[in-house]
Amino acid sequence: MVTKDEIKDPHNLRLWLKLNGQIMQDSNTDDLIFNIPQLVSYISQFMTLLPGDIVSTGTPAGVGLGMTPNVYLKAGDVIELGIDGLGISSQTCIAYAKH
Repeated sequence: MVTKDEIKDPHNLRLWLKLNGQIMQDSNTDDLIFNIPQLVSYISQFMTLLPGDIVSTGTPAGVGLGMTPNVYLKAGDVIELGIDGLGISSQTCIAYAKH
């Protein structure tokens, strides 16, 4: 998380995702159909947004289901995602455990 003054233009941020070190998605917030003020305005009609809330907007091109052959996550896969100026998040996929 960063403060508003730390991001020059929220409508021009590179978004990327790697799967096991390979770039799978590489896009930019300028590709969003609706800009950020429009999204916040619309969502605010239905719920109260508070500082720190995260709005998930979908995903850019590069989804595994759209690939030939399809790419699905499996146990041990490492997923890294980042937004320039905001940072990087990394997760390791684990197998689903039935109870």
